[in-house]
Amino acid sequence: MLQSSWKRCWMGLHAQGDGLALMQELLSAYAEPQRKYHTVQHLSECLALLERHLDLAIEPAEVEISLWFHDAVYDVKASDNELKSAEWAEAELRKAGVSADRIGRIRNHILATRHSVLPEGQDQMLLVDIDLSILGAPRPRFMEYEEQVRAEYSWVPAPLFRSKRRTVLAEFLARQPIYNTPRLREALEHQARDNLAWCSSS
Repeated sequence: MLQSSWKRCWMGLHAQGDGLALMQELLSAYAEPQRKYHTVQHLSECLALLERHLDLAIEPAEVEISLWFHDAVYDVKASDNELKSAEWAEAELRKAGVSADRIGRIRNHILATRHSVLPEGQDQMLLVDIDLSILGAPRPRFMEYEEQVRAEYSWVPAPLFRSKRRTVLAEFLARQPIYNTPRLREALEHQARDNLAWCSSS
């Protein structure tokens, strides 16, 4: 699935070559030992969900490559991971001859996964909804996700982590709606609110 996804978006961008060496670099990045949630599992889940909803994208190749890069750089103690991921994407896509307009949109898509502001435009909304789809996962997967996030922040004392985590989850719960894409909202919103409420009260 990963290779077919890569080939589809690389060709869709009219990028030079096959980019397979870059794909392997990205997969190696997602396999770094400090990652417990932001791994190939998360990337694969996102790409599999996108594949089912590619018809919603205006520029599907741009959304797909943005998913590939959105957590490409991940230092759990840093605050500029999305920026560095976007810069990596920019540099590689420029070398591959992708148009400046496309690169600019892809950069903005990746930066939107900081979740600090609401996404703009149909493609960004789809991308962000897919990145947040874990919130609406079945309860066992959501519980695994919470354990994985805790493992990434294992260096943070438990009381502080619980306090900060509740704040983050409460911010998502306060969004009206959590998901901006109608189809994904219908599929995920109820379960996401149930998961978030359960986690906040536990």
